[in-house]
Amino acid sequence: MRLTFASYNIHKAVGLDRKRDPERILSVLHEIDADIIALQEADRRIGQRASVLPRAEIDDTHWRVVEVAKRPRSIGWHGNALLVRRDMDVLEGEALDLPTLEPRGAACGELMVEGHRLRVIGTHLDLSGLRRRDQIRSLLEFCNGCERDLPTVIMGDFNQWGRRTGAMREFAEGWHVVTPGRSYPSRQPVATLDRIVASSHWDCVEAQVHHTGLSAVASDHLPVIATLDLIKK
Repeated sequence: MRLTFASYNIHKAVGLDRKRDPERILSVLHEIDADIIALQEADRRIGQRASVLPRAEIDDTHWRVVEVAKRPRSIGWHGNALLVRRDMDVLEGEALDLPTLEPRGAACGELMVEGHRLRVIGTHLDLSGLRRRDQIRSLLEFCNGCERDLPTVIMGDFNQWGRRTGAMREFAEGWHVVTPGRSYPSRQPVATLDRIVASSHWDCVEAQVHHTGLSAVASDHLPVIATLDLIKK
């Protein structure tokens, strides 16, 4: 089974022109056309944490939200949201808390795709390297503590500049850290902040940063994409 995964920090749908334009973000998602998408900064930080992407407009796409929100107007947890193709069965959605001084979390979904059960997690880690390390450890402890050894993909804005330095060293044997390339800032990217990390159940076929005229202005991050094959065992 081959699936395309994407991670995109949409900056609350505010582009480099300082305009909030949800339709522009959705247009970038259509350009990518991934099977499973992790979004960061998808909800407003204050009030009811309302989604910056209107539900009605998401309903007009071929994706749907993995339900993890604890507030009715939100689509995620601490800004993290998961979108999956409508033909995928969503078995479970869960909001995960991460250790930190400021609100951070992750959105977790268990899916059934082509007869295979798998886990996807979208997250946005701390600016502090020490807290990032603790947050990755927390995610790994969650995965290791689950009864089922599921093929797992963790995606998001890791806020880590080095490809294999700092907190990323927590992903040891059994995990493939896919760093598609420079994704921040979007107009002239210099930092590799956005990543897709896959368990040993997967092989990475290809990975890239989605840099188009539209994506260069829609958010301060560029989307990253990885095509993964599920290994037969």
